[in-house]
Amino acid sequence: MMTQRETKWETVDRLLVHEGRVVLFDHTAALPDGSKLHYEVDESVAFAAAVLVVSGDQVLVTRQYRYPIDRWIFDLPAGGAEDGEEPIDTARRELEEETGIVPASLVPLHTFFLNPGRARWPVHLFFSSEVEAMGAAAGDDPAEQVSAVWLRVDELDSLIAKGEILDPTLIIARTMAASQGLMSPLKPLDL
Repeated sequence: MMTQRETKWETVDRLLVHEGRVVLFDHTAALPDGSKLHYEVDESVAFAAAVLVVSGDQVLVTRQYRYPIDRWIFDLPAGGAEDGEEPIDTARRELEEETGIVPASLVPLHTFFLNPGRARWPVHLFFSSEVEAMGAAAGDDPAEQVSAVWLRVDELDSLIAKGEILDPTLIIARTMAASQGLMSPLKPLDL
């Protein structure tokens, strides 16, 4: 196998071009050959965190309307970091805000980059199989209409296999939980 020399780009300048729900910077980057280019980078949050909660043969998901794709989807309780938060604290806060559930413990599951070609921030996944308390969701963002839904694991797996789960965070969390022995393996589904 032939390998090429791996060189990095150098950031020469960063200019804020949009600040709203999404924060975009226009980076001027110097390439290894000395040429320069502009590259827009999503720097909206330091990181995001999501939680996969499993209780017996049930998985907690959220049901939310996602405007960019004009669809209601299943996803995980998740959100972006607030100033000074650690990933585990963001995960705990988002789980409670969106579902009213307080986890007894959170186990780091996996960290990945949702769109490494355009976004700088990682997503930290956590797993919980112990719920300390259940209350009412406390979210106050009118753009987030969230409801908590418990699905059987086999229902979730069927939705994933049929391509009906669109949220990559949920698919990755399910796969990583199975790979680490925290959930049953994914089974092939005859469609």
